[in-house]
Amino acid sequence: MYGTVTAPVHPPAEADPPFPLQDGPDEQAPARPWWRRRAGLIVQWALVLGALAALPLYRDELPDLGAIWRAAAHADPGWLTMVVLAVAGSMGAFARLQRRLLRVGGLRMPLRRAFAITYAGNALSTTLPAGPAVSVVYTFRQFRRAGASTQLATAVILAGGVITTTAYSLIALLALVADPYARGFALFALTVPLVLAVLLVPALRWRPLRALLTAPLRRAHRAALAHPKIAPYAERLAGARDILRPTLRDWTALTALALLNWVFDILALLSAAHAVGIEVALNGVALTYFAAQAAGSLLPLLPGGLGAIEGSMAASLVAFGATLSPAAAAVGLYRLVSYWAVVAVGWIAWIGLHEGPRVPARVRARLAGTGRLIMDGLSSAALLTPYAAVPAQTPADAPRP
Repeated sequence: MYGTVTAPVHPPAEADPPFPLQDGPDEQAPARPWWRRRAGLIVQWALVLGALAALPLYRDELPDLGAIWRAAAHADPGWLTMVVLAVAGSMGAFARLQRRLLRVGGLRMPLRRAFAITYAGNALSTTLPAGPAVSVVYTFRQFRRAGASTQLATAVILAGGVITTTAYSLIALLALVADPYARGFALFALTVPLVLAVLLVPALRWRPLRALLTAPLRRAHRAALAHPKIAPYAERLAGARDILRPTLRDWTALTALALLNWVFDILALLSAAHAVGIEVALNGVALTYFAAQAAGSLLPLLPGGLGAIEGSMAASLVAFGATLSPAAAAVGLYRLVSYWAVVAVGWIAWIGLHEGPRVPARVRARLAGTGRLIMDGLSSAALLTPYAAVPAQTPADAPRP
């Protein structure tokens, strides 16, 4: 599977990132003070240190650390193994999704390299200030180094984001529908777009009405193409739309991978809960997971949602019937694997992929060897999933690298 490399690993001419982003300070702009250049990092660490400093003030309201340690120390090894496998499956699903999109566009990437890019991008996204933006540009440049064109790299990043976000919304909606207390709101949220679709789809077959409804979009598109700063990126997005032409089989595989990306992560949390003896339904774990994701997104300055995600998960598990100490132990075990271990693997992958002079060749070679062993293990774990046997087809008319 690793022998299907047809693209060079060294970059062609350096390309612009998919979205406007300055790589360095403008030569004509005045140099900013160091504290302004590091403002995001300072705020992040200030929040983390502030939270740690406040812990003694709330020690009577916090769970007993001894009880948490005892619950974690007596966790079931079988369920802990399931946590590791589920996290590996989640990351593997996203890596395979991006790899599949690249193959749809005509570029074959080895699975090991796809895994390394996915883990490294995740580490950048969850540990650096403005991490998501840095991760997007990093992933784009890694795709370019693998031989992807600017349009293909942009299309894969955009399409991957849209597909995974849609799958996330679908699973969250299904979890709400399955909950008796939230079912009414979820069904109402489903009814409104369904009614609009039933009314609009037949009406859009009438050309005058279709022209009337799409007129604002056409005007916005023309305005974007006429704007001197937006036009290059609007053209790039238009090109990205046309470069990916998935078949029905591709769409089936992409949908399965996007769903498995989230399902495996939820199963990892469920396995962590069962490992410490918490009996909670799958639907309750899913709602716990999505509530924690929402809490983490409300505080984007916190690296990886630290504190917000753990607190939300523990509170939700308690609301579903768990006691506080086992709930905290379950969350700690889940985050130990899904965040800290994944970040550690990601930085090893980043060093292995890094081609700059800041990392000595001998150190990079040793870390790259370690990274290859880890990636081989993670790839093997990901092969246990049902999507591993789905072959990818490359369109005959796709551009070859």
